[in-house]
Amino acid sequence: MSLPDQLLLSDLLHHTVRCDLGLDHGPGVKAWMHPPVHRLLGWVSRPSALRMSREVWRLDQCCGFTDQQIFVRGEPSLTDQNTLERLPTLMDADVLDRQGERLGVLVDLVFEPSSGVILHYLLARSDPRLPGSSRWRLTPDRIVDQQPGVVSTGLISLEDLPLSRASVREDLLRRTQRWRDQLRQMGDRAGDRLEGWLEEPPWQEPDQPEGSPPQSRMEDDPLDDWDDSTWSAPRSSRTREDDPWV
Repeated sequence: MSLPDQLLLSDLLHHTVRCDLGLDHGPGVKAWMHPPVHRLLGWVSRPSALRMSREVWRLDQCCGFTDQQIFVRGEPSLTDQNTLERLPTLMDADVLDRQGERLGVLVDLVFEPSSGVILHYLLARSDPRLPGSSRWRLTPDRIVDQQPGVVSTGLISLEDLPLSRASVREDLLRRTQRWRDQLRQMGDRAGDRLEGWLEEPPWQEPDQPEGSPPQSRMEDDPLDDWDDSTWSAPRSSRTREDDPWV
């Protein structure tokens, strides 16, 4: 068993902790982090739902993963819920834009198990408990100030952040916007072609030099060479005397 290069905090907390003695120490319930340097130090597990005690594990005690369990070495440090509530954390903190308006809440993070370095946080605009809600990636360098429960950024909107996971609604909005942009581009290209056709010079004869006025089709009229003197009315083959009506 080996550690992955990157891991979601939610995946870590969803695993059941099992020590090298084979004992079950329960699922993870909380992250133990150091917000000023954006580093995950460890996590907390709950060995029993009936007891108030909690067990704190250092990240370097982790030695392997399976689909449902995380294996650790050594013994945990025992603590209680009141002490855990005083641990500093950025989880569930409100994220503010440069105007101080709320953009969302930090609901997860991605870290390196080998060092505990937090690579980026995941921000949700709506209730994170809703299935299929969108997630945006917020890197530590985008954070300009942090206080208990509040993270300030220089962002203008969520569009400044890369989308990590799109909900059905968010994906539909992005697809619709992309279709609108494509239709707008097609309309611009059609307009450019029409303008090009209107600016082309008028139709010219093959031998007509460019810039000369177009020739009139009347120049090719066959009646222009007609001579009236050479034309005589046709004679009738019958004479007056042969006409019975005279």
